[in-house]
Amino acid sequence: MSATVVVGTQWGDEGKGKFTDLIAAEMSMVVRYQGGHNAGHTLVVDGETFALQLIPSGILNPHVLPLIANGVVVDPKVLISEMDMLEERGVSTEKLKISGNAHLILPYHQELDALHEEFLGENKIGTTKRGIGPAYADRSMRMGLRVQDLLDEEGFKEKLGSTLEYHNKVLTRVFDQPPLDADVIAEEYLSIYRPRLIPHIADSVSLIHEELEKGNRVLLEGAQATFLDLDHGTYPFVTSSNPVSGGACVGAGIGPKNIDRIIGVAKAYLTRVGAGPFPTELFDSIGDHLVDVGHEYGTNTGRRRRPGWVDAVMLRYASRVNSLTELAITKLDVLDDLNEIKICVAYDIDGERHEQLPYNQNLLYKATPIYETFPGWKCNISEITSRVDLPAEAENYLSFIEEQVGVPIGMVGVGPGRKQVLNFEERDTEK
Repeated sequence: MSATVVVGTQWGDEGKGKFTDLIAAEMSMVVRYQGGHNAGHTLVVDGETFALQLIPSGILNPHVLPLIANGVVVDPKVLISEMDMLEERGVSTEKLKISGNAHLILPYHQELDALHEEFLGENKIGTTKRGIGPAYADRSMRMGLRVQDLLDEEGFKEKLGSTLEYHNKVLTRVFDQPPLDADVIAEEYLSIYRPRLIPHIADSVSLIHEELEKGNRVLLEGAQATFLDLDHGTYPFVTSSNPVSGGACVGAGIGPKNIDRIIGVAKAYLTRVGAGPFPTELFDSIGDHLVDVGHEYGTNTGRRRRPGWVDAVMLRYASRVNSLTELAITKLDVLDDLNEIKICVAYDIDGERHEQLPYNQNLLYKATPIYETFPGWKCNISEITSRVDLPAEAENYLSFIEEQVGVPIGMVGVGPGRKQVLNFEERDTEK
């Protein structure tokens, strides 16, 4: 059997966790392949809300083996806290596996993250200051510590001392901050975190391929989204890894031919957090309405998200770079009360029409969206259980998105609950 990838097609916060949790029912393993605890998934199951940061969404399905793969950067304190939260709420984390090749976030990463943002001032990226970027930087510089280093106490201390010597020079000489103590850090990681994590450390590549060789299905779950991708996003206002579907191959240790389904998740409107260009951003009462009704505040940070209309130019680009096989639309119900709804189909830049994303990102700051406008449906759709019962206006809106992107819509979310999803594969047989 093959693998399925769930990837965000916008700037994150699309509701990937909801669909990952739903699809996990068909899977034997759910793999988180990149990112850190700067990304949050909120799941609502039987009226209970679960906010996850590192642990794969499939943890809520008892039959699923949840795995944190090599492409993830792990803060042990956060991971253990999340495990404890789940255990206290009756969700077992006994089966959780963590790749020995995943990299560790250490205290100096968080210090440097915050100091770098402060240094940038008005040009700050808008990071969560949780050490994600500096941890990935250490990985690229071949001076990072990995989860497997916890298995060798003396080796851990030696590597930590060498790396910290470098970072302390940066902290003291560049930022005029006091140095960090390697012994204090080693004591915390080896005495507190090491015994908790050792039972979960594994050869993740072998585990994934064993599942595939058994004929089981594996779900690969990304954090953040396409336009936060280090290479394909709105650089420099991006994350430090590759959330796109191709990143799943590197971050999990499988080849492209192992993937046969790529689900792109998109919100029925658009949001982003932090700085960066946003052609369809709304600064009016409609934008406020989307934020209020959609509860558009960060799962981890509480920051208010910037709202806007769906951008088909972005979605077309996301479809290309991810090789999407289908779309999954979330939060369609948030649009219930609007008189009209808009979709950006192209940009006007200096009088020239652009239907594809311009490669020169500076042009995005000058882009004026060209909209198609649709009447709203002005009714509550959150109780609808079948696509055929959607109002005609909602159906037309979704069909237009399919037409614009050239990818079929497979699922639509009409509320936060696990069961508030319409399966669009029914359309040909029911209509």
